[in-house]
Amino acid sequence: MYSRRQILKGSLYGMGAAAVGSGIPLTSELMASTPRTDFVAQHISHKLGTNDVETKNMYSFGPTIPPTIRMKRGEEFHGRLINNLEEPTTIHWHGFRLPNNMDGVAYLTQPYVYMGDSFDYNFVPHDAGTYWYHPHCNSLDQLSYGMTGMIIVEEDDDPGFDQDIPINLRDFRLGGDGQFIKLYQPRKTARAGTFGTMRTTNWMSEPTYEAQAGSLVRLRLCVTDVTRIYKLSLPKDGEAKVIAVDGHPCEPFPLRHFSIGPGQRADVALRVPDVEGTEIAITNYSSNNPWDVVKIKAKGQSVKRDLAEIGALPDNPVPRPDLSNAEYIPMEFSAAAEKAAVPNPICGGLGFKFWAINTSVWQKDGAGDPNEPIKVLKKNKSYVFEFINRTPHTHPIHIHGMTFQILKSNKREVAPWWTDTALVLPDEKMQVALKPDTEGDWLIHCHILEHQKSGMTAFMRVE
Repeated sequence: MYSRRQILKGSLYGMGAAAVGSGIPLTSELMASTPRTDFVAQHISHKLGTNDVETKNMYSFGPTIPPTIRMKRGEEFHGRLINNLEEPTTIHWHGFRLPNNMDGVAYLTQPYVYMGDSFDYNFVPHDAGTYWYHPHCNSLDQLSYGMTGMIIVEEDDDPGFDQDIPINLRDFRLGGDGQFIKLYQPRKTARAGTFGTMRTTNWMSEPTYEAQAGSLVRLRLCVTDVTRIYKLSLPKDGEAKVIAVDGHPCEPFPLRHFSIGPGQRADVALRVPDVEGTEIAITNYSSNNPWDVVKIKAKGQSVKRDLAEIGALPDNPVPRPDLSNAEYIPMEFSAAAEKAAVPNPICGGLGFKFWAINTSVWQKDGAGDPNEPIKVLKKNKSYVFEFINRTPHTHPIHIHGMTFQILKSNKREVAPWWTDTALVLPDEKMQVALKPDTEGDWLIHCHILEHQKSGMTAFMRVE
């Protein structure tokens, strides 16, 4: 949790990052002079939620909960992954437009990083907002065991919040003894996915954060869970509005039963109640038994700030597609036509095929069968993708290295948000527009990881 003073000083939550200098890519000289953040992949034990028992064999990027990293838009970032796990891993920077060889997908964009090895990531974040990082190798296991951290890319100018609170939303699958149980069940993989048994926020159960009465707080909600789609809401009398979705500013709207799935983020501007001791909660209603994901408790005398004091966030420099000259490309998400079992490669699938994109089933991260891109795109050319969901389940569809704009849907009114991950409803046809500006091979996949790992993954090549 950040105070306004900490934000202005650039101090960090947990383990952090500072970045100075200019230029892409970093030269060896610049890498040597740019402050470096180390991400040490390791096994840890940790008391989750309200448990008195330490959960063993958790994975993290440090000795405790993965840190929230702060970056500055337009300034170089240098991170080093050091792998102390007994298996390969990588880091994917979810939502970032960055060089292809920094995207962190094993087999496809970089070699996997074995135990005892390291890999240097260096790039410039182009877009301010809320993002996150996670492995893209053995993803289901490693994310489920804890390897998900948040990233805050600061705007050029301070928007004026008094506190800045990252909210990492995720489940863990634990038994009654507080230890991990099997991460998935195939019959559930073939449906909506296998849910966790312990629901956490920042690895705690329904935490309460104190904030100055009458102050303005920026809540950065990030769903790092591998399955759960949240439906979040504030009380009707709560003074708050969503000001950004998936890192990009949006027309502000109330947080009322807002659906947000794996991989997605939402920034909420919240005014803390004036009376000391008063609590306001964000509640998830996606379950038959709603629960508060986080509470904010007023403390001290009210400073009587107003949400109107927070100006509109600046737009990010996303390449704008030309809709009058865009090529139309359908993308169908369906059950797999193939039923045969497939091998479980070192960084890959679950051993069976349930899902597909355009009837193609992905077998492993980066180098499966088919081994060719599902589409070849031209750099700086405009496209309209139609996401066609042929299944009775919702899929959060994520595209690496690109930001797209939601245009329309056959089932609902949609806002023209810029995003990297879209929730596509059952039987929905959603059109999105994009203009790829970086060459390379880029994944497109469902971010319900059991769906990704059992076929709903492909890659596109930008030339």
